[in-house]
Amino acid sequence: MVTLRLSPLALSRSRFALSPLAETLGTALALARPHPAPWYAAWRARHLPAFTAALAADPFARGLLGLLGSTTWLPCSVAIPPPDGLRTTLAAELAAVRAVPDAVFRAELETSRAHPHPRYATGHRHHHDLAWLTGHDWAARTADLLHALWSAHIAAEWPRRRALLERDIAHRAGLLAVRGWPGALEQMSRHSTWEGPDAIRFGRHPGPDRVIGDTGLLLVPVSLATGTWLCEGPAGRYAQVYPARGAAATATADDPDRALERLLGTGRATLLRALRQPATSTELAARLRQSLGTVGGHLAVLRDAGLVVGVRVGRRVVYRRTERGEQLVGDGDGTAQRRTPRG
Repeated sequence: MVTLRLSPLALSRSRFALSPLAETLGTALALARPHPAPWYAAWRARHLPAFTAALAADPFARGLLGLLGSTTWLPCSVAIPPPDGLRTTLAAELAAVRAVPDAVFRAELETSRAHPHPRYATGHRHHHDLAWLTGHDWAARTADLLHALWSAHIAAEWPRRRALLERDIAHRAGLLAVRGWPGALEQMSRHSTWEGPDAIRFGRHPGPDRVIGDTGLLLVPVSLATGTWLCEGPAGRYAQVYPARGAAATATADDPDRALERLLGTGRATLLRALRQPATSTELAARLRQSLGTVGGHLAVLRDAGLVVGVRVGRRVVYRRTERGEQLVGDGDGTAQRRTPRG
C-alpha cells in the first residue's frame, strides 16, 4: 500500500474539487470493463453499443481504453489533479493532456503496462504489448478521444451528475466542520485508512510513498466509477478520486425508485429505503405495517445479497444498510464506499 504523508499545512489547505476529466475516465472504465455492478447494468446497456462501435473504428482508442481498463496504475498524462477546484472545466484539463510529449506519454503507458490488474488484465493482454501505439501526437489523440467520450456519454447527464457530486461534497464538508478531516474521509474508501495525525494509507498494491506538500490534497468525487485512483501533477500536486455517495442513482432510469423496485421487488426496495436509519425488525414491521415474518424474509434476502447487516445490541438485532446497500439506494445517507485501488 502507498502512504500519503501530509505536511503540517497540508490538512488545513486540502479541499474538494470537481473534475470532468476524472468523470470521463470513470465512465470509460465502467463501459470498458465487463461484469458491471447491478445498478449500472441498464445504463451500460444503453451506452455500450455506441461505445463499442467507436472502439471498433479506432485501434488507438481500443488499445488505450483496453489498457486503462486492465491496469492498476493510471498514467499521469490522464490522471491529472483538477487545476481550478470546483470551477475546473474539461477544456482546461484536456489542454493539460494535449501538452504531454510523446516520449513522456509512452513512458507512462509502459508503467501502466507493468501493473496489470489481477481481475481484468487476462482478457486484455493484447492491449498491453502497445502494438496499437502507432504514429505520433498520442496525447492530442487521447484528448480528442476523451472529448468524444464526454460528448457521447456524459454531457447530457452532466447537470444531474454535477448535482450529485456537489451533494457529496456538501455532506463531507459538514463532516469536516464537526469531525475534522479524519471524519470527513472516514469510509470514503474501504482501502484508504487514516494513520495517525498526518498519513493516509492508500490502495492495496505496493508503490512509493508520496508527500503531500503545503498546497494540500484535492478530494474529487466521481459518479459511476466503482474505483478510486490517485492523480499526480507537477510540483507535488495530488488529488484522490473516489466514488460519490449515491452514485448508483446516476446510472438508473429517470425514476430511481422504480428502477430500485424493478431490481429488488417492491417489498424489499421499500424496506431497504426504510433503513435510512438503522432499526430492528420489530421497528421496521411497525413502521411499514407489515408482519414480522414478511420483514424477516425480506431482511434475510437483503442480508444474503450483502445489502444489509444486523448488529446485536444487547437483546436486540439492529439492521443497517451496508456500503453496497447505500450505493444502491443512493439517497445520500451513508458514507461507506467501495473502490478498485490504483497506484
